[in-house]
Amino acid sequence: MKYLYYPGCTLKTKAKELDAYAINSMKALGVDFKEYDDWQCCGAVYPQSKDEIANRLSSIRALDSARKDERGLLTLCSACFHVMKRVNHDMQNDSNIKTRANNYLSLDMPYLGEANVVHFLEMLRDDIGFDKLKEHVKNPLAGRKIGAYYGCLLLRPSNVMKFDNPESPSIIEDFIRAIGAEPVVYAYRNECCGSYSSLDDGQIVKRLCDNIVNSAIQKGADCLITACPLCKYNLLQNDDLPTYYFTELLAEAFDVKN
Repeated sequence: MKYLYYPGCTLKTKAKELDAYAINSMKALGVDFKEYDDWQCCGAVYPQSKDEIANRLSSIRALDSARKDERGLLTLCSACFHVMKRVNHDMQNDSNIKTRANNYLSLDMPYLGEANVVHFLEMLRDDIGFDKLKEHVKNPLAGRKIGAYYGCLLLRPSNVMKFDNPESPSIIEDFIRAIGAEPVVYAYRNECCGSYSSLDDGQIVKRLCDNIVNSAIQKGADCLITACPLCKYNLLQNDDLPTYYFTELLAEAFDVKN
């Protein structure tokens, strides 16, 4: 499948490693992708109110570009995936949002939710296949015990995201096995890290992240991996367990980490 790659703001600033390791890995896999050259911020947070049309427009522009280019819109940041997927769902199912957004944008053709929003992990699972991914591993991470940290944005609302089972996900554990490591399943892997509460109440975030980290340590994890820059930032406030972007370990396994 061909992909229009949408990096998003944080991957060009505070989370450059997440982006760089992903690009190196896609090249190693021979993925047919090109970066969307006129991307704007997705909005960072999904607008809950139906009358918040303006906050959906940059996402709709990216989705429309993917439709025109006949490529899937490939996302990497958990927040970007969450926002894009939910806005696309709005454009497919909510006539009020669909009509008002198209009136604002004055596109050549009304956008009706035709694009396919794909997360990088979904691309590895559904397009490449984890068995095929194993064939590209040059440096298997044998002996590593890795905890997958999903957080909430990839999984919920499950009827819209359709990423994995929200209560018992397995995609990142399957990814960990594919790169030669051992996945550690622990109780708090799909619980919220506190998200933007870090801005006004760090104690809430500390309590939630301590629960996550301690749960993983008790099950024997020697590190955590995530797809979310904010989750990584919050989790690293507890320095008892290293946290990495999953793309870093992928690049390490492919021997393209540079």
